[in-house]
Amino acid sequence: NEQKRLPKIICQSPPNMFSKNNHHKERSKYSSVPHFSDSENDDSSSDGGEDDFISREIRQQQLQMKQQDEGLEMLGQSAERLSKISLGIHEELGHQNKMLDEMEDDLENATTNMNLVTMKTKELIKKSGGKRNFCIIVILSIIVVVLLFLIVYS
Repeated sequence: NEQKRLPKIICQSPPNMFSKNNHHKERSKYSSVPHFSDSENDDSSSDGGEDDFISREIRQQQLQMKQQDEGLEMLGQSAERLSKISLGIHEELGHQNKMLDEMEDDLENATTNMNLVTMKTKELIKKSGGKRNFCIIVILSIIVVVLLFLIVYS
């Protein structure tokens, strides 16, 4: 008959509400969870065995509740950190959206100014006689620069 072994847990025994007499006070302040086998689960056990079983179950449930409380505490801390991070991301996105809107306005103004300058340049070229006169002015300017160079170095 194989026994199922549970790890020994040392903890303070909870008050035993279910015992008829209070022999609980005679035991030490700390006790270990005894090993049990499947044969202990029959109904032929005495009141002392039932008290031990109830005490073990209470301790086991308290341990599980403590572990669940620790898990919930960690989960709560994680949720709080995620909340702070998401608020930070929200604020950063707000700042970046504002900067993008300002940049879009600046780009729109620059495009409008560039179109205006291009239009005025085209009008100036038309008023000065078109491309033919512009080319003549550029060629004459180059000739003047070459003649000045020759005069200075001769």
